[in-house]
Amino acid sequence: MDVTNKQFDEVVAICRDVFQKKLQDYGASWRILRPESVTDQIFIKANRIRSLETKKESRVGEGIFSEFVGIVNYGIMGLIQLELGYSDTIDITAEEALKLYDKYIAKTKELMNAKNHDYDEAWRRMRLSSYTDLILMKIYRIKEIESRQGKTLVSEGIDANYMDIVNYAIFALIKLHFGEEENETQPSSHQNSN
Repeated sequence: MDVTNKQFDEVVAICRDVFQKKLQDYGASWRILRPESVTDQIFIKANRIRSLETKKESRVGEGIFSEFVGIVNYGIMGLIQLELGYSDTIDITAEEALKLYDKYIAKTKELMNAKNHDYDEAWRRMRLSSYTDLILMKIYRIKEIESRQGKTLVSEGIDANYMDIVNYAIFALIKLHFGEEENETQPSSHQNSN
């Protein structure tokens, strides 16, 4: 678990750096996104990853690493939007956005550690394509919940699904970054995207 926590922190630092740089470029412009739009952004990125995994070729020149980074960052944005609601303007500073980012990364890591304890780090024996499929499944679940205005009968809510999505994306980033799995769609550089 110590190795996982260290690797988790290392790939999160990459994601946070991208998030921070985008804040410098655009401010917290994502605050205007309604929940459905955040979900759709994650869907677009996960769908592109699945397409690249299937076709084994990228014509845009960016690999899947940057898309998983984008999924982490949009997942955290989604959690922030659930807490604050969306806004018609940029209503938080970059510093406030980073504090909220750190808060939700910490909650997500806490969930990851609890599940790792129970599942004995089974994620390490999974394939990258499984993370992609699980992320897409969680997105479809979120879409269903959103269409019912957040109401569920027995299922976990949107926030739990976002945290699972972020963790699956972080697991993929760990495998890609630390070379734990051969993958033909692995990017040659860790370019950012979100």
